[in-house]
Amino acid sequence: MKKLISVSVVVLIILVIAGLLFLRRTPFAYSGVVEAVEVDVPSRLSDTISEINVQEGSPVQKGEVLARLDCRDTRLKAAIAQKEFKRADTLLKTTAGSRENYDLKKHQSDQAALYESWCDITSPISGKVLYKYYEPGEFIAAGRKLVTVADMAEVDVWVYVEHDLLARLAVGDKVTALLPETDQTFQGTILSINDEAEFTPKNVQTRRERERLVYGVKTRFRNDEARTLKSGMTVEVSFPEGK
Repeated sequence: MKKLISVSVVVLIILVIAGLLFLRRTPFAYSGVVEAVEVDVPSRLSDTISEINVQEGSPVQKGEVLARLDCRDTRLKAAIAQKEFKRADTLLKTTAGSRENYDLKKHQSDQAALYESWCDITSPISGKVLYKYYEPGEFIAAGRKLVTVADMAEVDVWVYVEHDLLARLAVGDKVTALLPETDQTFQGTILSINDEAEFTPKNVQTRRERERLVYGVKTRFRNDEARTLKSGMTVEVSFPEGK
């Protein structure tokens, strides 16, 4: 009986040691919320919106026309500038024209053509429309955002680490994210590290964690083809052993 108890104690000790070794070798995971890489698409002109071709949730391709402005005044100015440039070009070929006037009219024509191209508001990236801020018929001022497009091919995750770990991290380091619901892993890198400490954000659940001073670390991950990672999901980010 004593021998059996001794064997059981030895086995228990071995299991405890093995568990401790496993915990030491397993990198700590920091919880973070997935954020889409968002791009605000503004209007470069002040004008009335004649049409909007997308809705919130619409998939879009890079270069796709999202909306068109009325632009009657802009198109008229472009037509006049083009006509004046053609006249300056004709005059330059005779003694009646000057190079200075030709260059001026060419600049004005090119500028007017550029403004006219801004009448079509296109998407700078491929992704999905998250927010739409205007409707057809409304007036939009230059610089005001028309829609926000999210590029879900890559996503950002902020995690908050303690001071002791911070000294071992650097921008460009490789990191891994685990999606607990599916056990899928995603590879990424550290984009930036905050220089100043802050209290752990309130979305960290335990009071003990919220009271710690931590540093924000921004990480970015490549999404899979199915775009499994979506805004608002929680993932567990871990750093390589030795980090």
